[in-house]
Amino acid sequence: MAPTRSVTEALAAISSGRRSADSLEGDHLDFKTDKSNDKETGQDLAEAAVCFANAAGGTIILGVRDRDVGPSAFVGTHISTAVLRSKIHDLTEPPMLVEVEEVDWQGVRLVQVSVPQGLDVYSTRKGLVLRRWNDQCLPLRPNDVSRLDDERRGADWSSAPSGRPLGDVDPEAMHRLRQLLSQASSASRRHLSTSSDIDVARALKLVASDASLTRAGEILLCREATCASEDILVYQYRATPGGEAKVARRWGSPLITAFTEAIDVITARSGVTPVNTSGGQVIQVEDFPLAAVREALANALLHGDYRERRAVQVEHSPSALRVQSPGPLVAGITPANILTAGSRARFAALTSAFRQLGLAEELGQGVDRMFREMVRSGRRTPEVQVIEGGDHANTVVTLRGGPPNARVARFVAELPEAERDDTDALLIIQLLCERRSVTARDVAPVVQRDITSTEEVLRRLATGDAEVLEPTAGTRARRNPNYRLRGHALAALGPAVTYHRRNASDADRKIIDHLREYSSINNSTIQRIFDVDVYQARDILRDLVGREVLTRTSEQTRGTAVRYGKGAKFPEKRPGSRTPT
Repeated sequence: MAPTRSVTEALAAISSGRRSADSLEGDHLDFKTDKSNDKETGQDLAEAAVCFANAAGGTIILGVRDRDVGPSAFVGTHISTAVLRSKIHDLTEPPMLVEVEEVDWQGVRLVQVSVPQGLDVYSTRKGLVLRRWNDQCLPLRPNDVSRLDDERRGADWSSAPSGRPLGDVDPEAMHRLRQLLSQASSASRRHLSTSSDIDVARALKLVASDASLTRAGEILLCREATCASEDILVYQYRATPGGEAKVARRWGSPLITAFTEAIDVITARSGVTPVNTSGGQVIQVEDFPLAAVREALANALLHGDYRERRAVQVEHSPSALRVQSPGPLVAGITPANILTAGSRARFAALTSAFRQLGLAEELGQGVDRMFREMVRSGRRTPEVQVIEGGDHANTVVTLRGGPPNARVARFVAELPEAERDDTDALLIIQLLCERRSVTARDVAPVVQRDITSTEEVLRRLATGDAEVLEPTAGTRARRNPNYRLRGHALAALGPAVTYHRRNASDADRKIIDHLREYSSINNSTIQRIFDVDVYQARDILRDLVGREVLTRTSEQTRGTAVRYGKGAKFPEKRPGSRTPT
């Protein structure tokens, strides 16, 4: 059996001495060596297979030492593929079926075990329930096992009857719900806003088979929901991240009231920065883009695990908005694939109602939009973490605020619409503000796509309407060339590009050399010499005039055609030249 491309690349990196096996292990790859006998080897691989099956699946390579590099890392294995397949089957519960095949790597016999994502929750025969997290196998807590079992079976806790009658619905919550329906884009939903309470609840699937509200209906519309904690959302505002809370609010159910009021509270404490585009338009850049805030809060309230009876915590300061929800991400979703894994609802009934009310994005668009809006506002992408500790896990999304990078915001606003709304394109542009050039391999983990798909995006940005990238001359003929920002993009982004900084003495030298040769210089020439825009060129000229290195020589006093010549302090000899002896 030929190993997959990613496995082949990993083995090649170990062979060449560039990487060790343990540095290449992650969510989907693990390396093992034989134990003292086949029984122990089978037990070791059964545990590793359980880890992958309870996560998103993965590959185990048997016969490679973790910490060695070069040929010495490949010690091989003697265990029979049939024996290993049988032992993994016998030592797991329910019995697991995996693909086990031999791999010949430079004359060394290895074994590759391919583990699919499980349809059930797996354990070893000894009762160990493990799940892969980054490069580790971690034991699952009882709550985690129950949560994973529900998700694997498709069970929806929020669709079960709550026992609360429709008459328990909070009138204010129902009023808000009708307002949202009346603003819907769909005519059928707008019509629903004038229907009876029972028809509205049934249409949103908030009524259980026993005619009581579902748990989703109770959390969404009733006060003091019995299936959730007393507080479902806690908000604190601080003038500085480590300072005392200036504002604190707590909300219990109904969720529809908590969500809409919390959005209003956050928005009221967020400022706006006006940014002028080259076309004369003014875009309003929010401290925290409303679309990103709505998505972060909606995700926390929809996917946080109400069964743990802990509140969603929001910590707000001018520099950061941190949203913490109880429980880990939904099974199969990690921070490394959250953009491309697709939306998976932990509580399908609750999520469906929220989306029909327009309070959350459609499937597969929400997180994507959160990342896109942060880059469009000239800020860093959201930070998504799952923090394990004690008896609980928490999912934390952090949006960074502070002054926006106006150059990035302006540049994105002036892109063609297709690229302006494309998350992959914006993430690549942001990456190239920090790196001179990138390949598809560099970009793939950032956009969370495979190398082939990533290369297609890079080529589109190099040849499409935007034409913001170009392959470097020396790599143009390669299958996966190095890409860099084109000159006009560098000029427009200016100081937002961290490596595109002008050295003052070097700039002076170039301008002085130009004047010695041509006697005059103008704004357009500065733009061409330094690959900057009209405004940066203006600032360079102002600085030199202020230091009397240059002086205006044309009658024209405004515009890019104004010409400059030698000023009173223009050096008469080349910098660094020696006086003849």
